[in-house]
Amino acid sequence: MKNGWHKLLVIAVALATFGAISPNHVIWEHLLEDKGQAKAESENFTEAYEAVWTDPSEYWITDELVLENLYQSAEQQAHIKFGSRIGPVIGPDFDRQIFPKMQEVIQEQLTFLDSESLKRLAVSENPSGNYSEKIFHIFDEETGDDVIRFHVRTEKRPLEGYSFNFHYHTAEDGFQTHYTVGDIFWSKNTPPKWLS
Repeated sequence: MKNGWHKLLVIAVALATFGAISPNHVIWEHLLEDKGQAKAESENFTEAYEAVWTDPSEYWITDELVLENLYQSAEQQAHIKFGSRIGPVIGPDFDRQIFPKMQEVIQEQLTFLDSESLKRLAVSENPSGNYSEKIFHIFDEETGDDVIRFHVRTEKRPLEGYSFNFHYHTAEDGFQTHYTVGDIFWSKNTPPKWLS
């Protein structure tokens, strides 16, 4: 590629100077000497880089970055579940009150994992619709096993109306215990189905 640029430069100079600077002029000899030195320096740099950075992904993917990616995916799946009818009503309260607590739960529950295990985690896609509870699960991509399950249940309280109970379950007890994250009030009217 550099050889092509060199030829192009020779032609351009010859045309621009109407042949006053010929291709066998001292300038071109200087360029060729610099080219050999630049190639040697480039090879030395490449060898040094490869010696230090054998696998760059090991250094760039930190635990904090993995958690940030999990948070972003989790928030996206929650808003998908809310749909266009529920989302505009509860979205701001969810973002302000519920999601920060979900982030705390995720961080707290995953602190016991080493970096390699943490890197294998992902957030499930396709939250359930209708009146089903599933928002998203955090699972191990290698084994397919869930680590944490985040759900939301629609509850009707006498004289108050409907609200959404956000909660999670963990693998520690086989997902039996219901840990509440928080509630968001809807209204006295029946809420629409999820994903609608």
